[in-house]
Amino acid sequence: MPGQRSWIRPYERQLPYLQLALDLLLIVINAVIAFRLRFEFSYFQDNARYLLPLLLALPAAAIYFPLFNLYDSWRGRSMIPLMLRVAAAWGLTIATTVTIIFALHYGSAFSRLWFTTWAIGTLYSFGLLRLLWVAGLQLMRHKGWNERRLLIVGAGDLGQVLADRLANARWTGLRVVGFLDDNPELEGQNYRGIPITANVDQIEDWIGRFDAHEVWLALPLRAQERVQEILHLLRHSTVTIRLIPDVFSFRLINHGFTEVLGVPLIDLNATPMMGSNRFIKAIEDKVLAGIILLLASPVMIAIAIAIKLTSPGPIFYRQERIGWNGQPFMMLKFRSMPVNSEAGGVQWGKAYAKPTTPLGSFLRRTSLDELPQFLNVLRGEMSIVGPRPERSLFVEQFKDEIPDYMKKHMVKAGITGWAQVNGLRGDTDLRKRIEYDLYYIENWSLAFDLKIIGMTLLKGFVSRNAY
Repeated sequence: MPGQRSWIRPYERQLPYLQLALDLLLIVINAVIAFRLRFEFSYFQDNARYLLPLLLALPAAAIYFPLFNLYDSWRGRSMIPLMLRVAAAWGLTIATTVTIIFALHYGSAFSRLWFTTWAIGTLYSFGLLRLLWVAGLQLMRHKGWNERRLLIVGAGDLGQVLADRLANARWTGLRVVGFLDDNPELEGQNYRGIPITANVDQIEDWIGRFDAHEVWLALPLRAQERVQEILHLLRHSTVTIRLIPDVFSFRLINHGFTEVLGVPLIDLNATPMMGSNRFIKAIEDKVLAGIILLLASPVMIAIAIAIKLTSPGPIFYRQERIGWNGQPFMMLKFRSMPVNSEAGGVQWGKAYAKPTTPLGSFLRRTSLDELPQFLNVLRGEMSIVGPRPERSLFVEQFKDEIPDYMKKHMVKAGITGWAQVNGLRGDTDLRKRIEYDLYYIENWSLAFDLKIIGMTLLKGFVSRNAY
């Protein structure tokens, strides 16, 4: 029935005020707890000045917290951005409080231990309160309370994807109650029990029949004129209208939304190595590469001496490869082939058929020939984890043969990678390898990198596909 279990809805506008009141209460409670841990309560009689930080922090929080949108609906969204906002808002509150206290020359009048305990305890309490708050709301929404009823215009692939995702995430409280579509052949049909009607021009009537709270427009990108017509039909309606861009037909890499000069932009393909991610990745590479080179230096010296003793020519083999943003660099390896063995040209794959020095076959099978690439990492040309780089002439060949091949260059090339720890080395299926590389780029995180490094160590560097 429309509106079933919607008893929470009349009180939705009061929920932000309740949240704010709880936040302010937590500030006071944590101040009292911190005082009790630092002093006896009898101490307060002669030290009522400890009320001053509270008198400053409470109004500051009442101003800053709403400005950071801490009381917006977080339905169906990640908790991490919310927690970061909470930390920023409380940090600004504490900074304001401390600044005013020092401006009043009371900086030495308060215990630093009390202040630190209060600030950290309050931040922890804010996080715990929101986790419990969101968990409670999700539980109620999963049971059908406080749900928002959606009417989707467009019963095609995009509309069905939305319906599927929402059906599998009942905790969001978003429920599709009907489809509208311009295709007359869909009239009277249903998708997963959701009725479909072809009478889009009567959309206002259908909003009333379904008691819909929101209308989501899930139409193809070419249907811009139809979107304008529907918006005109809804010009008198007060329901929330959302436009869902049809981007599911594209191969998306780190897709998301950004804003430039007030203009919303949809990121279809973007490197994850931006901002703090780039800094974290650089620190990871420099630290680990330095440690590995230090530990492996005796082995590398021994290999260098062995190469010199077993075959004439240089110790290192330098080869141009394509890395981040399609830029070439000279990748280092211990030389495993005779000098001038590629004078007659090169071909991709069939490494097993290429000539090697007496030591070279062992170096390749154990991947010890790759150790000098940690020098490339220290120089910033490569990363420890990432897609394996390829020669420029093969890149020119593969970029037109393999879909999305060039997207592997949205991050630095790596010594090991998600494809390699899954057995895709040497002459294995290049298309499948690219799929693994793109999965890595789409799902990059520091934890994912450490997992790949751990798998590399556990599985070892020896592979039947390494030559």
